[in-house]
Amino acid sequence: MSLLAANTRTRPGIVAQLNPVAKLAASAVIALPLIVTLDWVSAAVALALESVLFLFAGLRWREFWMRTWPVWLAAPLTALTIALYGAASGQIYAEWFVVRISEGSLALAVATFFRVLAVALPSVVLFVTVDPTDLADGLAQVWHLPARFVLGALAGLRMVGLFLEDWRALELARRARGIADQGRIRRFAGMAFALLVLSIRRGSKLATAMEARGFGAPGPRTWARVSRFGGREWMLVTVGVAISALSVSVAIAAGTWNFILGPR
Repeated sequence: MSLLAANTRTRPGIVAQLNPVAKLAASAVIALPLIVTLDWVSAAVALALESVLFLFAGLRWREFWMRTWPVWLAAPLTALTIALYGAASGQIYAEWFVVRISEGSLALAVATFFRVLAVALPSVVLFVTVDPTDLADGLAQVWHLPARFVLGALAGLRMVGLFLEDWRALELARRARGIADQGRIRRFAGMAFALLVLSIRRGSKLATAMEARGFGAPGPRTWARVSRFGGREWMLVTVGVAISALSVSVAIAAGTWNFILGPR
């Protein structure tokens, strides 16, 4: 079983049982206001409300931290970069060469920290329980995206799980030939190029096989499984809208709303 398939087993969480396109819509609705503003209040409120939603995602605490640790690592590193090199304004606390820590850069760093968490965590948590085939069914049947595009994307996602297996096989083959004992950078570059060539060849064969089986034929298609979008899915989207509306309302009431796409 591929790693991708192993990661998408059915979980008992309520959210895990919903249509994947509902999760996609909810994540987009939550992220949209956070992308167009840069203030810590809206992001912090959204993050607090999302934490309640995470309880119904069907993830155990250990699995939650294992899945989201890159986000928890990226958020403080991004905030640190903004604090050191962000636009300076207000009182200057420290200055050295190109580093300038000011009141404004620290405020931007805090806002960026919460913003990264509030935008990235829902995407990771909600999509851990998504099966690629269910997502493809939803995109084609619910959102009526072109079947050729959906099926091609699904085939590509199914191949992702083979990358690690191919990498291990290449590493073992090179080690058996005695050319993997030194020069880590050179070895990595050689293996990456070999994996690229292997992926292109596999993709070409897959595209030819799918075309021969009629996956690229024009006209309406039939689907093996029906993708349903019902009341529970609409409820999840409504929760996403409520989180966005409440976070924006609190930021406006607090006077911290900062619409970054507006006139300066």
